[in-house]
Amino acid sequence: MVYSCNWAAWLFGTGGNGEGRRSEQDTLPLGSAFWPAAAAALTGLATSVSTPASSHLLARYSPPNYAPLIFSVKQTGVPVGGLMAGMLYSLVALGFVLIYKASGVFNYAQGVLALFAAMTLVGIQNGQVPFAHLINAMTGAHLEGFGWTVPSLLAILLTALVMVGLAILIESLVLKHLVGQEPIILFMATIGLAYFLEGLGDIMWGANVKTLDVGLPQGISETAEAWTAALTGYGFFIDRLDIWAAIIATALVAALVAFSQYTKQGRAMRAVADDHQAALSVGISLRFIWVMVWSIAGFVALVAGIMWGTKSGVQFSLSLIALKALPVLMLGGFTSIPGAIVGGLIIGVGEKLFEFYIGPLVGGATEAWFAYVLALIFLVFRPQGLFGERIIERV
Repeated sequence: MVYSCNWAAWLFGTGGNGEGRRSEQDTLPLGSAFWPAAAAALTGLATSVSTPASSHLLARYSPPNYAPLIFSVKQTGVPVGGLMAGMLYSLVALGFVLIYKASGVFNYAQGVLALFAAMTLVGIQNGQVPFAHLINAMTGAHLEGFGWTVPSLLAILLTALVMVGLAILIESLVLKHLVGQEPIILFMATIGLAYFLEGLGDIMWGANVKTLDVGLPQGISETAEAWTAALTGYGFFIDRLDIWAAIIATALVAALVAFSQYTKQGRAMRAVADDHQAALSVGISLRFIWVMVWSIAGFVALVAGIMWGTKSGVQFSLSLIALKALPVLMLGGFTSIPGAIVGGLIIGVGEKLFEFYIGPLVGGATEAWFAYVLALIFLVFRPQGLFGERIIERV
């Protein structure tokens, strides 16, 4: 990123034009390495600046006597930043695992569910009139909002109810007509559902980029900075939003594992995934299970949409996070809830370390394809993933 070079050059005491005070820095005491080391930590922890350009910048402006120390600080920050990104990937992957465990189908619409949930949350928060653009175009009116705002917690609860209602509609209008169909038919249905929900969200709330703020703490964590300073001598920049995302993802995983393993509905969910007809024959309500699972997946999508929307805004690109969750599922396994977390952490840390160590050798931009290459390797040697059920073919 271009802006990373500018702020890092400023921290190094240069004007950003490449003309640093190199000769003066060579003779400065250890304390002069503080700002380059701080910039190294920021570079390693940031999710968008661990690039070959950032490493080149450190090499160019760091005092030669302390360059190894500064690079070691950056190397420490890289995996920590990857862990935070991995937790966000895992939040998205959880919804895929839930749908797959209940239907045996990869839900292509999960990313769009996160987008739709985030757009609905913003619309409810701001008191926006649903379908205002369509109503204005048809009637010539100028509707914009109801004139009030809704508190964040109440807006989240209302959005969760909307996602439950959406799950009921999906089951009634789509899924109940596909009982006993081949998995490829269900997968194609989720593709159509994804495009429909994407268009519905635009018509309901507008296609403009929206700002999402539910009161989650953001900015540097002073506690984490103090801890890392005590451990390493340098305080690392860790966004409090990333810390909250990690805590929430861990809590969700624990709750979902307990639900699927120790409740009657969780066992019924696994039975439905194995065989629809057999589950029906023993009295399991397939319609109830599908509504329940899509409701939970909608809630997980809402949580993921809040985290990603708060971090980067609510926009169309939010729906593309489904593509990033696919290699996470291939690594962790399509049927494993803990595998979604482990796979997300492997992808998050792996892509940062690969970019840092191998990126400069291959021209950079490895984060765009590293996850998919790693997933391809797993498909060849372990197609069920690390925690997935072993594939047994009877002939």
